[in-house]
Amino acid sequence: MKHLFLLIAIVFALNGYSQSTVYFTSEITPESLVRIFHALGVEPSGRVAVKISTGESAQSNHLRPEFIKDLVDDVEGTLVECNTAYWGNRNNTAAHRAAIAERGYDQIATVDIMDEEGSIRIPVSDTRWLQYDLVGSHIQNYDFMINLAHFKGHQMGGFGGVLKNASIGVASSAGKNYIHSAGRSETNSGNNNQDSFIESMAAAAQAVHNYFKQEGKDIVYINVMNNMSVDCDCNGRPAAPQLQDMGILASTDPVALDKACLDLVFNHESTAGDNASPLINRINSMHGTHIVDYGEEIGLGTREYTLVSLDDMEEEEKEEENTTGIANPTDRRRILYNVFTLDGKKVLDRSKTLESLEPGLYIVNGKKQVIN
Repeated sequence: MKHLFLLIAIVFALNGYSQSTVYFTSEITPESLVRIFHALGVEPSGRVAVKISTGESAQSNHLRPEFIKDLVDDVEGTLVECNTAYWGNRNNTAAHRAAIAERGYDQIATVDIMDEEGSIRIPVSDTRWLQYDLVGSHIQNYDFMINLAHFKGHQMGGFGGVLKNASIGVASSAGKNYIHSAGRSETNSGNNNQDSFIESMAAAAQAVHNYFKQEGKDIVYINVMNNMSVDCDCNGRPAAPQLQDMGILASTDPVALDKACLDLVFNHESTAGDNASPLINRINSMHGTHIVDYGEEIGLGTREYTLVSLDDMEEEEKEEENTTGIANPTDRRRILYNVFTLDGKKVLDRSKTLESLEPGLYIVNGKKQVIN
């Protein structure tokens, strides 16, 4: 059953950024994962890496092999991961490979532990805390990356989405310490300045993004909003999710994508059995939203986005195919309008048109607009 929730895109343009497109589907299936990837319109070429988290235990909420298999097959990809920096069952290559086999990832694709043969330094644009980003050396083996993240809470970062998956996830074990410590150490993750850690993650995510924006390379981003515990997939015994599944979102802009997911959570109208408050509290307690603010500040992306639903397109294609036997592949992607009065009263939620509005001045998808 599909759940009703707010698809809010109330964001403001800063630093002259243009608006990014974030695609959305409420269906969380292997088929919809492939569908939303293709909606991005970015054709993978060369050697394709699919960056995932393999999870700390069978009880963790990581994306399961059977869910991601169709996408990995579609792009002929290699699953990639790096070893962890904390004590656990993935902090060295031998143990990590055993965990990968236990979870079944090696049954659907080749899995590459990118720091198995050490690290390389790649440049950072933002040097406030980091002088470089330390990533698994095997990153050099890939021309295209799908950053496939599970959106959920996180004990240290507040939440984990594509920005964390690009920064901590692509960092080698030593690189994880370097980010956590905000550039102080490659062997010790200690840091009593939370914002420096958050900002270091944004800088490292930008380094990975820029690495794959070189000529002949590219990167895209997908967040899956299911099983949204307050705890990360690095927790072998995570708290049970109290927020219902929301859908899959994708973009070529990682800042816009994580911001769209945050908006869905923070603007969710909680009910019994579908409560966003624990996740919101976790994110706020770690100042987690700062990563999208800082990501925009350093030029990684924009918090301003247009949310485009793929659900209507799919439903219309099914209706047409049932009627004629042929699905017309015309673009039926539909922008969803979220409209507020100037004093903050919500008048339209996830509307397909603006036709019902009385003439006046409104906030439409985060921008002032006159309706005649």
